[in-house]
Amino acid sequence: MQTSTIAAPALALLLTACGGSDPAAPAAPRTLAGGVVASCPAWSAAQVYTTGMCATYQGKQYEAKWWNQASAPTADPYGAWKYLGDATGPVPDPETPTQPGGVPTRAQAEAREAQLTDNDFFRKVKASVRTLDNAAVEAVTPGAPANPVNVRRIERLLPAAKWDYYFPARESSYTYTRFLQAVAKFPAVCDDYADGRNADAICRHALATMFAHFAQETGDHNASIPLPQWRQGLKYLRELGCDETGTSCGYNAECADPVFNTVWACGTNADGTYKKYFGRGAKQLSYNYNYGPFSQAMHNGDQSVLLKNPDLVASTWLNLASATFFFVYPQPPKPSMLHVIDGTWVPNAADTAAGAGNNFATTIMIINAECGTGTEKAAAQNRIDYYKEFARDMGWNVAGEQLSCATMGRFGPSSSAAYPIYWEKNWNGGGDHQCQLVSYQTPYSALMPGNYVRCVEKNWGVVLR
Repeated sequence: MQTSTIAAPALALLLTACGGSDPAAPAAPRTLAGGVVASCPAWSAAQVYTTGMCATYQGKQYEAKWWNQASAPTADPYGAWKYLGDATGPVPDPETPTQPGGVPTRAQAEAREAQLTDNDFFRKVKASVRTLDNAAVEAVTPGAPANPVNVRRIERLLPAAKWDYYFPARESSYTYTRFLQAVAKFPAVCDDYADGRNADAICRHALATMFAHFAQETGDHNASIPLPQWRQGLKYLRELGCDETGTSCGYNAECADPVFNTVWACGTNADGTYKKYFGRGAKQLSYNYNYGPFSQAMHNGDQSVLLKNPDLVASTWLNLASATFFFVYPQPPKPSMLHVIDGTWVPNAADTAAGAGNNFATTIMIINAECGTGTEKAAAQNRIDYYKEFARDMGWNVAGEQLSCATMGRFGPSSSAAYPIYWEKNWNGGGDHQCQLVSYQTPYSALMPGNYVRCVEKNWGVVLR
């Protein structure tokens, strides 16, 4: 809505638009120097604003450009609010695009992306999911002086001999070097902390947590051999009974679905059959909708690399990086396991009521939701038993830590981790060639740079320059 001049016949329409469905909106207009605009109610975080509704914030009036909740108005022209004016009068519309056909420039789109993700949540999470360039990752070797700081910490706390002790039955592809590379890819794992938190203690806690889940996901679970079960992890590289031929273990039924195969386009074999996305690696990554996001994180936003070549998740250092990827990425309404362990995630009242907190039990809910039945499921009990052993050997004291998730409720929309982190075409009005944040998964994670532009270009069929 342009507001530099408002003709009298348009005044009623403006009042209706600015009042929206808000019963608190006053009916009387307010005259400003240079034009007439509707009087708007005071902005409230409790109010859900829809397109066209108005709010007064810090003495200035704004119009909502699309659905918006609990986001205070700002004068940023690429944000969710259009600045209408104050006592000095309306302002010129700052959103006139410089490309033909109403298409924003790349700079305008990037500015809007920056504004929509300018909050404490995104700053913390983006820092925790940052990645190292693959060339630098592949240069990591045990003992190399140039290894990143987090890798050097792990080498000190977890030398190669201890890796061999923990995983003596592992498949040969799970090497110590590859584990160091997997951690190097995500510098926030076992990184330093500038706020006084004990980095060594957090690293011990994180490794014990990670290894307990390794042992459950890929362990032999054989009680009839002398090797204790907590040390039987990483035995399986590919899901048992699955291979590249035949019809078993495809995990690719979604490839025939036009919606799923548009979002995460499956790779095909020479005969036209779809690639298989059965479990691979330490996390046993499965399904095209998990291979695609992992590929984006590993290959500068390119989801096609692993969708076309899924076995790279087994045959390269990605076999362990898939687990660290899962460890650092949130899955709203669930926080990341890293933020649970290092205390960055702060549970709110809803989380506490559900039984979640900064403990191992919560990571079980995150990884597989084997919780909430009133009694411990066998798989969850395995994880707890393995965790105790790894923690003891790593020097992490579990005394007082909640381990059981038997009575824990699932994460829900009221969780403090329930944030929209994906870009989607803006269906809610406010102008063409825009994307919005949503809570459901799309190919465009807002945690990865450049995805806002990709979302606009793909959904609107344009090229931003």
